[in-house]
Amino acid sequence: MGQYLTFALVAPLASFGALAVGERRSGWNRPARSAVLGLIGACLGVDREDDAAQQALAEDYGLAILCHAPGRLLADYHTAQVPSAQRNRRFATRREELAERDLNTVLSRRDYRSGAWHLAALWPRKPGAHWPLEALAAAMRAPRFVPYMGRKSCPLGLPLAPEIAEAVDPVAVLLARHAAGPEQRFGLRPLLADAPEHLLVTLDEACARRVTTPHTRLRTEFRRDQPRSRRRWQFDLREEAVLAVA
Repeated sequence: MGQYLTFALVAPLASFGALAVGERRSGWNRPARSAVLGLIGACLGVDREDDAAQQALAEDYGLAILCHAPGRLLADYHTAQVPSAQRNRRFATRREELAERDLNTVLSRRDYRSGAWHLAALWPRKPGAHWPLEALAAAMRAPRFVPYMGRKSCPLGLPLAPEIAEAVDPVAVLLARHAAGPEQRFGLRPLLADAPEHLLVTLDEACARRVTTPHTRLRTEFRRDQPRSRRRWQFDLREEAVLAVA
């Protein structure tokens, strides 16, 4: 048996961004590990420049996601004005950018998810993790910075409602939260028409090998969402197992 911190990731509009290159800003159907750790860091009040704290978040904790409803894909045709790039010139604010005479229009398409509902489980990977689970739960109840689902325009639809529970593995604790968690009192289940027939649980490949709760392994995916440096916005590849549970 191990201790796990479970919490809800519910939003009327969410952005689960993938690699952002060029005009097409595509997204996943579920949150990235880096996005969830970033949300936890916001609750704790950890700055992106705090390398030690960011490294502790990235290395000290395991994470599993239960996907009940991925949400419907919503594409936004986005336009923005930006000045021409020049060497050794940086703008401190968006107002300074727009004050320039030489402005260009940049077109992009950004993917969002409407009606997304996921549950997450977090646990320490090793003794002496930087923050105990109780401290993380307290930060989620009273966050220092505003948490959001991918972009600042995507606020949470429900409280994170952190709970600490014991279970044999991450899949078991997520199923218990799904069956009797605080989200059920809002009657969300009948509203989620896009929910899949089977629940999907994703977690690191190494952690998935130790799961004993009955499941069906669907596939292993490679995702570039393991934070390496928030300061330089760099991420490493990670093997993620996708499991189906009844």
